[in-house]
Amino acid sequence: MLYSDEVLEHFRNPRNMGEIEDADGVGDVGNPVCGDMMRLTIKVDPETERIVDVRFQTFGCGAAIATSSIITELVKGKTVREALEVSNKTVVEKLGGLPPVKMHCSLLAEQGLVAALEDYFRRHPEKQAPPELQEKARRLRNVDPHGPGEKSAQVDEEDSDE
Repeated sequence: MLYSDEVLEHFRNPRNMGEIEDADGVGDVGNPVCGDMMRLTIKVDPETERIVDVRFQTFGCGAAIATSSIITELVKGKTVREALEVSNKTVVEKLGGLPPVKMHCSLLAEQGLVAALEDYFRRHPEKQAPPELQEKARRLRNVDPHGPGEKSAQVDEEDSDE
């Protein structure tokens, strides 16, 4: 199984690893049966709704660690709405690709981000959650990252009706 230089770099030198103790949102995702588990914690500026810090803890393979690392880099400094534009496809592209059997790791990263954002809005009911967050969460809940065929782990906006 060949990994890109970018995947290897993020596996060997993961960025933003750890946990934010007083996080505004926490996303716990994964499947303990397959072994990939991820916790993504975010700190959001209440005035600008900009993600000012993001950390991850991942138990899994090198690809799971690399996708967790890259998604933190992709969303740090973005507003909540901008972060919602990051998909598993974005993660794969930024990493220079993933082997087909590891595509589920990119979905784990996207699911972790969405779960952390959902938790942020649950903790802050005075904030209005963007409608696209609810749609994305619904779509991701209906996808089995380890389901039959490679397509199951390659969800993006174009697949929202499936």
